[in-house]
Amino acid sequence: MSTALIVEDSMTDLQIFVRCLQESGINVLIAQSGEEAIATITKQKPDVVVLDVVLPGCSGFEVCRKLKTEAETSHIPIVICSTKGSQMDRFWGLKQGADAYLAKPVDQDELVQTIRQLINR
Repeated sequence: MSTALIVEDSMTDLQIFVRCLQESGINVLIAQSGEEAIATITKQKPDVVVLDVVLPGCSGFEVCRKLKTEAETSHIPIVICSTKGSQMDRFWGLKQGADAYLAKPVDQDELVQTIRQLINR
C-alpha cells in the first residue's frame, strides 16, 4: 500500500485530503509545517508528498526545493496543492521541482488520479 505525506496547515483542507486519500486506499502521514515535513521525511520515506505553499516557517516552495536537491529524497514525487493558482505560481512551483501543481479547491478525483500516476511511474 502506498503512503502519502500531506503537508497542510489548514485543518479543513487537511481533513478533506486525509479522507479522500484514505478512501482511495492510500496510507497518510501528516505534517503541519515545512520543518515538520522535512523531519517526517527523514524518518519515513513516503511514496508521494502533497504540499501546500503557504505554511508556517519555511514555505512549500522551500520544502520542495530542499527535497528535490537532496539525493535521498529527490526521487519522491511532489504534488503542490495551493490557493496560489496563477500561471506564475504554477510555473514557479514546477520550477522548484514539483511534479504536479493543483489549485485549491482541489478536485478530489484529480488529486487521487495525479497521485496514482506519480506513484506508478
